[in-house]
Amino acid sequence: MHINPELEKRLSDLSAQTGRAADELVEDAMVGYLEELASVRGGLEKRYDDLKSGRVKPIDGEEAFARIKEKSKQRRDNPA
Repeated sequence: MHINPELEKRLSDLSAQTGRAADELVEDAMVGYLEELASVRGGLEKRYDDLKSGRVKPIDGEEAFARIKEKSKQRRDNPA
């Protein structure tokens, strides 16, 4: 696997700091990344299926933004 010199230095530094081999660090990072990617893809596919089947209805982007702004305002006005 090819990595740029900056990333290679960061990996080498982390390896020296932790006492773990660089290839172990890369493997751990890749495992975590691939698990997270699979989880995100699964969630997106489920939402797509929900939209396609009609279980959920899409909302306009402006409406979604307005809802987020309103929730933020409510949290600022009523802190927990």
